[in-house]
Amino acid sequence: MKIHEYQAKGLFAEYGIPVPKGQAAFSSEEALAAASSLGPPPYVVKAQIHAGGRGKGGGVQVVRSLGELTQRAEEILGMTLVTHQTGPEGKKVLKLLIEEGLEIERELYVGIVLDRARACPAVMVSSAGGMDIEEVAEKTPHLIRREWIDPAIGLRPFQTRNLIFSLHLPAALNKAGMDLISRLVKVFQEQDCSLVEVNPLVATRDGRLVALDAKINFDDNALFRHPELAAWMDPSEQDPLELEAGRYNLNYIRLNGNIGVMVNGAGLAMATMDLIKLYGGEPANFLDVGGGASTEMIANGFRIILSDQRVKAVLVNIFGGILRCDILAEGLIKAARQVEIKVPLIIRLEGTNVARGRELLQQSGLDFLVAPTMGEAARRVGELVKS
Repeated sequence: MKIHEYQAKGLFAEYGIPVPKGQAAFSSEEALAAASSLGPPPYVVKAQIHAGGRGKGGGVQVVRSLGELTQRAEEILGMTLVTHQTGPEGKKVLKLLIEEGLEIERELYVGIVLDRARACPAVMVSSAGGMDIEEVAEKTPHLIRREWIDPAIGLRPFQTRNLIFSLHLPAALNKAGMDLISRLVKVFQEQDCSLVEVNPLVATRDGRLVALDAKINFDDNALFRHPELAAWMDPSEQDPLELEAGRYNLNYIRLNGNIGVMVNGAGLAMATMDLIKLYGGEPANFLDVGGGASTEMIANGFRIILSDQRVKAVLVNIFGGILRCDILAEGLIKAARQVEIKVPLIIRLEGTNVARGRELLQQSGLDFLVAPTMGEAARRVGELVKS
């Protein structure tokens, strides 16, 4: 689960992490009122969307008067902001963060992520703040220092010192830097985060370290421990079909193709999408109904897939393990009769009682094709879409 910058900074402030003074605004009038409460200019007008690269797309503006602030707020609110993380369709800006301007001496980077290869969180710092960390890692990897957090021990003091000393800060800021990293780690651990990022972390000319930006992603699997975070979810930042799928415990991700995909298992979904692309097709979605799919779940899955007007055909690829193929076939037949399917449907079954499952599908009288293998299913659905 992602949250906005202003929400992340509010959480940072609760943990004693220095952030600029600022307020969220949902109109140019609110933006003007927020700036008036911050003191004299300059101010910073920041678009609030769940994507990075806002500054490069024109979503972050420094203004030096209240009149200019109102003008920039009106320009940014309602605009479709396109960045390298939004995709070409962009995202509509519905809210702003109005902040005090700071005199910046240096821009740094601090981030905490899950290192799945080492099965523990990793803390990263870099003197190349303000840039995409992926670009820094590719072109100047020596500028990134990493330390790994042992889940049983935590981040040890010598590791924090290693991180801060690698940034070559003035001696007066080293203690503040170590304290800031320790507090960020506390946020990451206590709030069950999958990402905590400050880019840039700035050293100001008056000798402070301030989190000029803030990005937090929470682990969806741990949200049951944090019911208060539900209020921070912004439905306007999520795909409507993904929201709908979440209500039925379906794992759905919308993609850019025209072939709907329904599978039971994330690994099978990835393999199915690879095969579709191998035969020249493009998947329109990733939909995993899980190992214990019910008729209702399959019906809802069909309805959600077909709600995407780009879908020209649907491929159902099921491996019957926990759920037998004959039981699953009965569910598919019932679901297909509940939901009006007006596009070609290809079904591939394999696993326990597969012969009986295929027999039930062929005897159902419904209009769909049964493919014997994954490759054949992907080839046929690709041909149907092209034709």
